[in-house]
Parts: sequence; structure tokens; C-alpha cells
Amino acid sequence: MEAFKTLVSPAIPLPIEHIDTDQIIPARFLKATDKKGFGDNLFRDWRYDKNDQPNTEFVLNNDQYNGQILVAGTNFGCGSSREHAAWALTGYGFKVIVSSFFADIFKGNALNNGLLPVQVSEDFLQALLKIINDNPKAQLRVDVLAQTIEVSGTELRANFDIDPYKKTCLINGYDDIDYLVSKRAAITAFEAKQE
Repeated sequence: MEAFKTLVSPAIPLPIEHIDTDQIIPARFLKATDKKGFGDNLFRDWRYDKNDQPNTEFVLNNDQYNGQILVAGTNFGCGSSREHAAWALTGYGFKVIVSSFFADIFKGNALNNGLLPVQVSEDFLQALLKIINDNPKAQLRVDVLAQTIEVSGTELRANFDIDPYKKTCLINGYDDIDYLVSKRAAITAFEAKQE
């Protein structure tokens, strides 16, 4: 995984509540076991009509918005436990998802794939969505080390929680195996004492 300490980016607003993993990546696209290509089908049934033509009303097809941060409604990632949802979001280019609530399994899958779920209060979320709607070029700054999210040039700022182990993995670009490998010297020393 890529190390992730801070990100400054505009954001894409998706103020829909209860976005489930089947909306994030529809089940018919789950046949592959490789992460490649899942971003192409992110929100497929919302991004495209039945004739596979872009839905011009869907925010990801709106050139006014871009960035590596998705700001979504509450209860993001509910539904089935498919890890493919995190693959699709990262494959599309998102590094951060902001919501006022995440499904636990989605949150774990996201962090395991280098995608940071930033949980904020409902009030903060609504204020953030308003700023993005008023100014699509507004820059958000997410600092993993300080565990803060803010909008540049404003006083809108919030702290967020992250599991300390997953924080270590994110800032170092580790997956679970990389983390264990980083502890090789300590493990070897411990084993030597046991002999």
C-alpha cells in the first residue's frame, strides 16, 4: 500500500444516506478476484443508464466536481461485507471517504485497503456538504497523524478517530503482512530468548 499521512484535495459530494455495498459495486461485477478494474464499475447503476450511457445527473459524471475525497451521507457502506467495495473506491481514485457513520465491516475493509474512512458529526457533515456545493473547488485537508479534517481558508475543522494499529499501517503504507515484517528484528530477538 501507499503511505498516507496527509491529503489536500477537493471533494465530491454524494449526500445520499444508507449507501450499501451493492450500490458501491453491484454484485454482477464480483466475479474477479484481482483488484484491477473495479473502479470502472464504481456506482455503476447510478453512473450509467440501462444503455450504458453516462447519467449526466450523477455527481461522478459532473466535471464541476473532482478529487480524492468522497463526502457521503450517513451509514455509508452498509449491506454485505464485500471487500470489493473498498477495491472499487480505491480503484476509482478515492483515498478518503467522509460520513457521519460507517458500517463496521466496510470500515475495516477500507482501512485494510488504504482507504481512510473519516467519521464526523452530522452537523460537521452537513456544513461540509454545503461548502462543497457552494464551492466545488474548496480544498479539504486530511491529516492522519493529527487525526483532523478541515476546509482550507475556513474555520471548519474536526477531529476523527482511527484505530492506532491501522493508523500505523496507513502512515507507513503497510498491510498486515508488511507490519509483521517491520517487526522482524523484535520477533527474532524474542525467539532467541526462548531457546
